[in-house]
Amino acid sequence: MKSEGTSHSCLLYVPSATGKLPEIRRNTAETAQVENPIKIGSSVEKSSDLIDRRLSVAPMMDWTDRHCRYFLRQFSPRVLLYTEMIVAQAVVRGDRRYLLEFEPEEHPVALQLGGADPGLLGEAASIGSGYGYDEINLNVGCPSDRVQQATFGACLMARPRLVADCVRAMQAAVGIPVTVKCRIGIDDHDDWEFLRDFVAEVSDAGCRVVIVHARKAILKGLTPKENREVPPLDYAMAWRVKEEFPALTIVVNGGLRTVPQVTEQLAHVDGVMLGREAYHNPYLLPALHRALDDDGFETPPVERVVLRMREYSERQIALGTPLRSITRHMLGLFNGRAGARAWRRALSEGVNRRNPSPALIEDAFRAATSCT
Repeated sequence: MKSEGTSHSCLLYVPSATGKLPEIRRNTAETAQVENPIKIGSSVEKSSDLIDRRLSVAPMMDWTDRHCRYFLRQFSPRVLLYTEMIVAQAVVRGDRRYLLEFEPEEHPVALQLGGADPGLLGEAASIGSGYGYDEINLNVGCPSDRVQQATFGACLMARPRLVADCVRAMQAAVGIPVTVKCRIGIDDHDDWEFLRDFVAEVSDAGCRVVIVHARKAILKGLTPKENREVPPLDYAMAWRVKEEFPALTIVVNGGLRTVPQVTEQLAHVDGVMLGREAYHNPYLLPALHRALDDDGFETPPVERVVLRMREYSERQIALGTPLRSITRHMLGLFNGRAGARAWRRALSEGVNRRNPSPALIEDAFRAATSCT
């Protein structure tokens, strides 16, 4: 499995176990609870209908595992976090506990499934719901060759009726929202009618939330990384989905890195899904929280994040988790701050020593702050 330089390819094997500004579009049916402050790490048990979808962090292979999600939760109490894509067959026949367990503090958290068999997806969704996830999402956007060979991911956009059958099977199996994440098109199927018909089909099946990656997928000739960069962004296509399907909750994904970019999107759609920027620059999350809600939320100081992650690491190491599985997600903590290089070096070199302990996190903090 690749390290931090991963291309985020959608792997088929099991991965290692996101003052108020004006003109922000809000779906009040799903964001009613956001008027009340929520503590970081508070559980949103059985409140899936009240998920605040204005801000989420995308499912990213080899990145958004449980340790990454726990880390990101320190920066925002409400951002909706997603698992890596997990293949439905692995959930049904594999080590469910290893794949699906997560900390209560991660709520709200959604499980993304990959697959194309309605029966398997329904069973996997039921299992995921039993583990306490707040949402089940179907991946219809991954363009990797291995996923295409298994006939799911982005290539499913060419089979909207099958996607609709999958949605129906998943909804019949759970009492939480079933959502779909797709592209604006695939290969030469990049016209409005293709996207409109796809959304109409999944909407008719009962899907009420569609996450639109505002790039088409090139299924032949581009790597997953190139598919995140080469096809041009077309946010207007996602906006048009909202215009044509006003009853649906539409979330846009792709290339969004700043507070102004996010707020611009929220004037047109219901939510924004961040990707790599949230991973590399986690302090973007509290900046967005404070921009969207005047609820007294304070940006967590680095010291508090370091302390919580040390405590978390102590618990996880006692369960057999290697420290590097946690610290690899923390390299962006000092992004844009003095001491960033010292922080990254101390963490990266420290985990390669014999029997590294959670004290390494505080040691790295001292190394970083000594540079200021």
